[in-house]
Amino acid sequence: MTAPETPTPGVRPVPRGRAGWRAQAPVVAVVALGGALGAVGRYALTLAWPTPPGGFPWATFWTNVSGCAAMGALMVLVTEVWAAAPHLLRPFLATGVLGGFTTFSTYAVDVRGLLDTGRPGPGLACLAATPCAALAAVWLASAAARRVFTGRRR
Repeated sequence: MTAPETPTPGVRPVPRGRAGWRAQAPVVAVVALGGALGAVGRYALTLAWPTPPGGFPWATFWTNVSGCAAMGALMVLVTEVWAAAPHLLRPFLATGVLGGFTTFSTYAVDVRGLLDTGRPGPGLACLAATPCAALAAVWLASAAARRVFTGRRR
């Protein structure tokens, strides 16, 4: 026996069965489209700024940091500034575009590659610096967006 589901304020319940799929199809479509656009942007950045063998993966690092900063600012805009934002905007931009743009899987591959090729210094620096810089970017961008767009400090 399971407890009845308690509705979460501001979150629409997802219908089950065929009606559920029909309701979610537009969300899946915009996430897929946004993900494709974000991945193309990420790929273009790696072509423009290739990592030399054994070098620090700057393109991956800055992709993740800038994507996380954009996510912080976007979440403030969508949740606190744009009260009537279209319901597909957040999945398109956040999950789709920024999810496809940021690349923490490539970050892990880059770290492993550096460690496997006998470059523990850059590998460990990348391992530590990327999540720290990404978290700082989210925090700073959301604080800046909140201050600029709502006039609030928090």
